[in-house]
Amino acid sequence: MTESPVIDWDLARNIAAKVARNQPELADEDRAKMNADFEEFTALAETLVGEETGLHSVAGKARGRVAERSDWVDANLRSFQRLLRPMLLKMEDEMSGPMSKVSPKVAGVELGMMLGWMSTRVLGQYDLLVIEDEEPEKQDIVYYVGPNVKALEERFAFPERDFRLWLALHEVTHRAQFTGVPWMREHFLGLVESTLDETDPDPQRFTDGLRRALEAKKAGDNPLDEGGLSAVFASEKQRETLGHIGGLMSLLEGHGDVTMDRAGEGYVQNAERFGRVLRQRRQNASGFVMLIQRLAGLEAKMKQYAQGEAFIEAVEEHGGRELMDRVWEGPALLPLLTEIREPELWIDRVRPIPAVA
Repeated sequence: MTESPVIDWDLARNIAAKVARNQPELADEDRAKMNADFEEFTALAETLVGEETGLHSVAGKARGRVAERSDWVDANLRSFQRLLRPMLLKMEDEMSGPMSKVSPKVAGVELGMMLGWMSTRVLGQYDLLVIEDEEPEKQDIVYYVGPNVKALEERFAFPERDFRLWLALHEVTHRAQFTGVPWMREHFLGLVESTLDETDPDPQRFTDGLRRALEAKKAGDNPLDEGGLSAVFASEKQRETLGHIGGLMSLLEGHGDVTMDRAGEGYVQNAERFGRVLRQRRQNASGFVMLIQRLAGLEAKMKQYAQGEAFIEAVEEHGGRELMDRVWEGPALLPLLTEIREPELWIDRVRPIPAVA
């Protein structure tokens, strides 16, 4: 890890390792079997997803990799470093005084605790963030967190091959979205970078955020529901951009779940049960886990699955797959978060106006 006066990356990695260490890793024979399975199923999923969606990657064949929790943490730290680099360079100029030595440690501890906890929960992830010349072999990877997959299979007696193909279908769908839609990666990164560019270390921003949070709480709303702490302390312009990101992610997560089930039909025999168990797993989190999820914005992410699926169902009921596929035509046709929640708004916006005789 490279040094930073803003985030102590090495401390983040060490903290994450300690948080995840109380969970067992894969036995050698389980790792070998899982590697073989996910190599097979990642390739099969790519074929099935392409046939179902018409989205075909222009970045070559999908590469699946079974990861230990520490591998997943390292991959995400690398992604964060690449993505946050411009913002951190900007913030370095603002770092001064006695807190300049303390803040990187605090940030490292917070990031490490979050990634360490998440590494015990996440099952799979497509790492899309930034493609650079450095370490290309560690980029554009579909990760499967082996110990978490194995633990879930054993706890709920999931048939291994069915469950692993089902997971592969979801993660490969995300890769198809970002590498099969020519403008998607650039657009998504542009939204994220726009949010980061607006980051302002001025303490007044945090005061304003706390005031809005208290006002929302008094009105009976949860101020963390729209994206965790990042949304609470966002500027007006950032919140607007976060609305675009929220709409896009709801669409992609919902599309991932819908495609996973449709593409797996005839191949995955227990998809309904898998989905039911994972939804219950998200909902039945302990109070501490729920707090962590809200602070990180993960609870908002969980809602994206259901809202995205409902949006797709409503659009297809109105105009079939043809209308739904219009979302891939260009950024202007992506639904906003308000349109995800009220699909008729998007339908009215994009459907052709009947010609006047």
